[in-house]
Amino acid sequence: MTEQIKQDVGEELVQMAEKEPKKPRKKRSQSDKIGTNKYTQQLVKRCLVGIEDIKAELRWVRHKLDRLGEANYSSSDIEHFAKADEVNLAIIQQVREAGSLGVLPKVVAADLNKRCGYCLRYYEVSRRIVRMNKKLHFETGKLLFEKRGHRWALTSFGFESWGRTIEEVKLEDELEVSAE
Repeated sequence: MTEQIKQDVGEELVQMAEKEPKKPRKKRSQSDKIGTNKYTQQLVKRCLVGIEDIKAELRWVRHKLDRLGEANYSSSDIEHFAKADEVNLAIIQQVREAGSLGVLPKVVAADLNKRCGYCLRYYEVSRRIVRMNKKLHFETGKLLFEKRGHRWALTSFGFESWGRTIEEVKLEDELEVSAE
């Protein structure tokens, strides 16, 4: 075996094959890989999760403001949080007109059926009231209705949110009738 004793310091001792630079490979987008519709669905799901996170944070802020005593809710806020449709608004109005004593669900159902032409049963009125209370409590931590025996009545929060008590509403109605 022969050993190399000297090391040559030449410029070109190793011959390298000159490589041509390759063109950069065009990468496929995610929508090309899994399909446009599926990719759009994934984006929508991500957006919806983000929106739910923002809503949860907003609920937390509302609860915090309520604990501090700085939360003020208008009647439009209550309607939005309780997801009130026209039937629910009519139920709220009937219970509000009953005042602090409350009103039976069968009386509300009979009156709404007679005045507005709905086909409500007493248990549907109760179910709607419970559902509105549940949604409002989830959003604000407050209840709109309370049960007094078998009767439903607005809480003090309900009267405050509409800005007037039932006595003030009756006085305004009496003034309007006397002015005519």
